[in-house]
Amino acid sequence: MSARTHTPPHPASTGRADIRLPWWALALPTLAFITLLTLILNPSDAHAATAEPAITQLFEHIQQLITR
Repeated sequence: MSARTHTPPHPASTGRADIRLPWWALALPTLAFITLLTLILNPSDAHAATAEPAITQLFEHIQQLITR
């Protein structure tokens, strides 16, 4: 005679995921992205570059359009 195994009942589905992230899981990547973006958008601090690449000119143009 085999014994039945008891499985825990599944919770009722509410239609949404119940995943909770710690505050730093979103804050740290956001901070890193903003830091790198400000470094890219501020080419005056880059003294080692001899010629301005096209990406820097593109970001300067976007920055000028935003500040208008």
